[in-house]
Amino acid sequence: MVTRVTTSGNYSAVLSNLLAAQKNQMEAGDKVATRKNGQNLKDYAKSSELLTAMRSVQTRLSVYEDQNKLLSDKLDTQNTAITRVADAAQAVRQLFAEALASGRADTLVEDVQGQLRNAVEGMNARYGGKYVFAGGQVDTRPVTATSLADLTAGPPIASFFQNDQFKVTAKLDEATTVTTGLLANDMGTDLLAAFQSFQAFNEGGSGPFGGQLTAAQQTFLENQLATWDSVRADVTQMAAYNGVNQKRLETIADDLKTRQNSLAGMLGDITDADMAEAAAQLQQAQLSVQSAAYVFQSLQESSLINLLR
Repeated sequence: MVTRVTTSGNYSAVLSNLLAAQKNQMEAGDKVATRKNGQNLKDYAKSSELLTAMRSVQTRLSVYEDQNKLLSDKLDTQNTAITRVADAAQAVRQLFAEALASGRADTLVEDVQGQLRNAVEGMNARYGGKYVFAGGQVDTRPVTATSLADLTAGPPIASFFQNDQFKVTAKLDEATTVTTGLLANDMGTDLLAAFQSFQAFNEGGSGPFGGQLTAAQQTFLENQLATWDSVRADVTQMAAYNGVNQKRLETIADDLKTRQNSLAGMLGDITDADMAEAAAQLQQAQLSVQSAAYVFQSLQESSLINLLR
């Protein structure tokens, strides 16, 4: 009885083992290179539904994060503008106090005019080319007054405000919606009315202001101090409301970041490869390829043809 040295079946089995070893080596190499357990959802068949759900949540949170970054910039712009208006009101009050202290009003009208300009520019602030205090009329300047004389020319104070009554709201996350829009007329009606009172007195029988204050002018300015305190307090209250929204947005941004990090960790537990294990698998796969190749080569060398040479 003669024992066969090789058969087609032996070649097929060894070749199959070699191909399988090469496939394992390729997969182990991909895992080491990408640091992932797979390249697509079919590689995570058991966890595909969970991965899909978590990635959907990740996408939604990313949308909120991007939106909130823009909103944060807008609220910063609003804060700067409101502060400018409040500072203008405070500056007018200070101008009156200084005039009373010195008994003179040499440049009072010009200085008050400058503060009106500052206040109007604050109320006409823009973000991304849009007027932030215009309601829905974002392409229209919300305040049209440019000088003290405009305020006593005849039109009512309300006519100088071109904003509508639409107040922007924003959805910060799945459960939080806040009103972030502020309106120029809410901020500036009493302010312009106070400027109007000053200009009307300046144009009246007890004016104009200039040089030494008269008794009537002193009395008027003394009475105006409380008015300007009230105006500044009202504008400051709007700044505080804007600040509350900024703080709320900051808190939610931190929460979104925490949730994103948590989701990333959960996804990583499923998709990220254990690098120590992956390296060991790659080394084992390489050894298997080498072993299968050696067996295949040995099988060729033990061929009957080689024995008959």
